[in-house]
Amino acid sequence: MEIGTVLPQLEIGHDPETIADYAQRVEASGYEHVLAYDHVLGVNPDREGWDGPYDYESTFHEPLTTFSYLAGRTDELSVMTGILVLPQRQTALVAKQAAQLDRFTDGRFRMGVGVGWNEPEYVALGEDFSRRGNRIEEQVEVLRRLWTDDLVDFDGEFHEIPDAGIRPLPVQQPIPLWMGGMADPVKRRVARIADGWLPQFQPGDEAEDHLADLYEYAEDAGRDPDDIGLGGRMYAVPGEEDEWIERAQAWRDIGADSLSISTMYQGLEGEDHTAHVERVAAVLAETGLL
Repeated sequence: MEIGTVLPQLEIGHDPETIADYAQRVEASGYEHVLAYDHVLGVNPDREGWDGPYDYESTFHEPLTTFSYLAGRTDELSVMTGILVLPQRQTALVAKQAAQLDRFTDGRFRMGVGVGWNEPEYVALGEDFSRRGNRIEEQVEVLRRLWTDDLVDFDGEFHEIPDAGIRPLPVQQPIPLWMGGMADPVKRRVARIADGWLPQFQPGDEAEDHLADLYEYAEDAGRDPDDIGLGGRMYAVPGEEDEWIERAQAWRDIGADSLSISTMYQGLEGEDHTAHVERVAAVLAETGLL
């Protein structure tokens, strides 16, 4: 099981050097990847009917450009979005940006995507929130074609590409596409078209039920469930070393291919996150997990 970290973007601050130092020390500690998630816009929390976890004061470093910066500041570290809200973005532009990032990282990029939940963000970006599920399925097809074909001639419900292509193509052709979310339509979509799944559960009875659904849907779609990767996420609460080991082991036991360790929401600030993930790495290394 590959172990990495979640970029503590909400709490690490705005200084590029602090972010680069974090990634370099994560890599030096033995982690294999850094994961980041995505919001383009935050709204006013006083907006009528608003009930979201983030607002306009929440810092989200744009993942594709941030990872391009970190590609030049690290050597072997992989990067992953978990997730990029794909239906609110222009598909061909995402294909171009992702291909460039895959070049910068020498093929060490996985793109986790999802439909999101923030309707005002969709409105501001000029996309239809109500059709996001249909749109993402067509986007996956378009992305894979743009990443593998010299020229693409496509006429779909949401996209029209008149015999055109991108350069450079990515190192990985195509770039692995994972999906986040746990609603039943999402699980069915993962089973049919995704390379991997990024659920929000933790190991236990709920996880077993969701995984049973996924395996059933994959078999119904004519796919081997083992061909669909599983990516977990866990919080590392300071001082709870035994819990870190138990949770990481539990993810490995249920067949996770990757695990991302988050240090956010633990009262840490700035460089404290770096010191903490180094401590977690040392503990996991002692047990052979890292």
